Amino acid sequence: MGAGKTTVGRLVARHFKKDFFDTDHEIERRTGVNIPLIFELEGEAGFRRREAAMIEELTQAENIVLATGGGAVLLPENRENLKAHGTVIYLRANVNELWLRTRNDKNRPLLQTENPRARLEKLFEERDPLYREVADIIVDTGGQAVGTIVHEIESLLEQRQAKNTKASNANS
Repeated sequence: MGAGKTTVGRLVARHFKKDFFDTDHEIERRTGVNIPLIFELEGEAGFRRREAAMIEELTQAENIVLATGGGAVLLPENRENLKAHGTVIYLRANVNELWLRTRNDKNRPLLQTENPRARLEKLFEERDPLYREVADIIVDTGGQAVGTIVHEIESLLEQRQAKNTKASNANS
């Protein structure tokens, strides 16, 4: 949450001439309501069911970059779908960076608590190992400009693609 998935994902998609999807935005577009209202009406469990269905659908698509919500890694089926159908990039930021980026955002239902920073710390502790489990690439986003992060990801993906092409040619 607040690591820059949508911003970075959109720019990486543009660079590689792929379509970009954000699961949260797709859920909002298809339901006609925002995420906080879904949380209010259906609770987190209801939202997670919608999110899992969206991830299952979108991971079947080809030639896309997909940004998921911060809690997508909580469900094992999401981790499996993401890992099985693409290269997973974990945009990692420390809790302080995440706090600075999200502290004034009222569109984050999980942070609408008495102590949002403590909640953010708990979420990070819970999710970081899951992100690490599923990630093919981990990029530290703390304190870097978006352009620098995007360039690093593009380079890493191009290196990975070249390596896979070389391995594929060697096996032919």
